[in-house]
Amino acid sequence: MKVSDIMTKKPIMAEAPGSRSKVLKLLVQHNITGVPVVKEGTTKYVGFVSRQDIFAKPDVEQLALIVNKDHPYVVTKDDVRKAAKILVEKGLHHLPVVSNKKLAGIVTPTDLLTIVEKENYKGSIEKLVRRPCIPIYEGTPLTVVAAIIKITNAYAFPVLDDDSRLSGIITDRDIFNLSVVDGSTAISDLGSGEDEDVWTWEGMRNIMKLYYEVSKITLPKIPVKEIMVRDPVTVFRKTPISEAARIMRKNDFGQLPIRDSDDKLIAMVDELDVVACLIK
Repeated sequence: MKVSDIMTKKPIMAEAPGSRSKVLKLLVQHNITGVPVVKEGTTKYVGFVSRQDIFAKPDVEQLALIVNKDHPYVVTKDDVRKAAKILVEKGLHHLPVVSNKKLAGIVTPTDLLTIVEKENYKGSIEKLVRRPCIPIYEGTPLTVVAAIIKITNAYAFPVLDDDSRLSGIITDRDIFNLSVVDGSTAISDLGSGEDEDVWTWEGMRNIMKLYYEVSKITLPKIPVKEIMVRDPVTVFRKTPISEAARIMRKNDFGQLPIRDSDDKLIAMVDELDVVACLIK
């Protein structure tokens, strides 16, 4: 199967020359974390810009100085397994598709989960886990969890109760939704003084977490158990890979806890772990 068979055609894109503010507005409006960049007035591919690229250079406004021109890409005739290999090995969640130096589409792990599901992989999901699991005790204060996110660069945590059983799951978004940040200051910092309807604080939440340090965020002094998602969807260690892929795709989950029959947590599997089976 070729990349052109699964890619999203006509993806949201930014134009160069452009500005940081315009890219951020695209991310907010479309609830995405990065966009391919093309030459203004054309579809000629220039590179890719993610929120990480932007916040790595918070004082730079010119898009040309922020865009990652070395971001990997594939061409339409490439096999989907090549796309899977690049995403997994580079730890990426967006892969532009180029044809004759022009942007043709974009591929994400979700596109590849569909293939894993259809090819009916029967191996056990636990075999795909590639990294250690980081559990959080349900009594842990949110301020501590916020620090753990920053230190580990992990964004989803299974939550354990007093008996070490899985009781919930919490993500960086759950925590950030409770943060109290001066919205007017955020807008000023991001260099946007116009289009206030676009720059609503609700719309900005998803991209602000990589910009504001813990010192700029005030979290309520409550334990994780008060905001965690209780009784999360889980899979067992012997759950077939294709079934796990179906659950992730259907629910738009980036990760799934793996447990045993006694509700004991075994591991966490993420979408790139599952996509990795396409290259083995």
